[in-house]
Amino acid sequence: MAATATVEKAVNVLLKWRDSQSHLQNPQLLEEDEFLYLIVSLKKIPQNRVNPMKVPLPHPLIGPSTDSAELCMFIDDRPKSGITKDAASKKIMSENIPITKLIKLSKLKTDYQPFEAKRKLCDSYNMFFADKRIIPLLPRLLGKQFFKKKKIPVPVDLKHKNWKEQIEKACSSAMLFLGSGTCCVVKVAKLSLGKKEIVENVVAAINGIAEVVPSKWGSIRSFHLKLPESLALPVYQAMPDLCLKIVAADKADNPTPMEEKQQVEDEEDDASHQKMMKKKKNKGRIHEVQYMDDQENIDNSNSGADIKDEIKTDDIPTKKKKKTDMKVKDKKKKKKVAV
Repeated sequence: MAATATVEKAVNVLLKWRDSQSHLQNPQLLEEDEFLYLIVSLKKIPQNRVNPMKVPLPHPLIGPSTDSAELCMFIDDRPKSGITKDAASKKIMSENIPITKLIKLSKLKTDYQPFEAKRKLCDSYNMFFADKRIIPLLPRLLGKQFFKKKKIPVPVDLKHKNWKEQIEKACSSAMLFLGSGTCCVVKVAKLSLGKKEIVENVVAAINGIAEVVPSKWGSIRSFHLKLPESLALPVYQAMPDLCLKIVAADKADNPTPMEEKQQVEDEEDDASHQKMMKKKKNKGRIHEVQYMDDQENIDNSNSGADIKDEIKTDDIPTKKKKKTDMKVKDKKKKKKVAV
């Protein structure tokens, strides 16, 4: 969990940086409130979803307490919806619901087809709401501008009577949009609040996001705080998941008997493995062969007569010698018989 002291230091640094940059910027006719953003980095890519996750904040960014809050709501005026614009406006007026503009689905299809009309509509209001039954139809009707500026309409169940409760809960929450990546940005505080209120919002946002995302704190990699044009300051960083074996220096110098035995066995295994590799290498060796057509071998070799002299004829039995021995034996037998 992120410590409150760390968040306070990051907020103080960002506020000092903003004060130092204020005199360098050109003065604006209409002052706009700046926001503080929380960058959430996850370990894995989450499942993509269009509807945002609501993270409650102690000090709301928009709502009845803010003077310049402009809220717009899209209603379903199809015949089967059972809701008309007149009935919805009467309910808003009677219950003092903070909605400044109602737009019917049919008017959204006809009057806001051009890109310029969609861009102007996106910039005209701080937050958008819509009947949850028409949420699947809105991405095609609103265009990319609403998704780029994180102004996707928040679904509201208009069948129930607690319209005000649903809208005020959404206004007092930070909207977490889980996209197709591991990093997302959440608007958590505005600089018009006090320093203590900003810190409370940031801490509540960090703890709330960790409870909402899948696997909770196990899927959080880091949290960073930043202003629109400032650097991102880290306020939380998870430890790496690598399991490393750390051996102390004294233990490595003085191994135990079991470790010495294991070391000797490893060395013997390495030696036997090297011997096997050498045998395999020697098996396929090609020896030198002298061929008869090699001129040098012919010149240096002895003549055929010399080779015959070296070999004794008595040691080599031949077919002719065997035949003469048989004839001699036959003659001796005949002489004995004659006698």
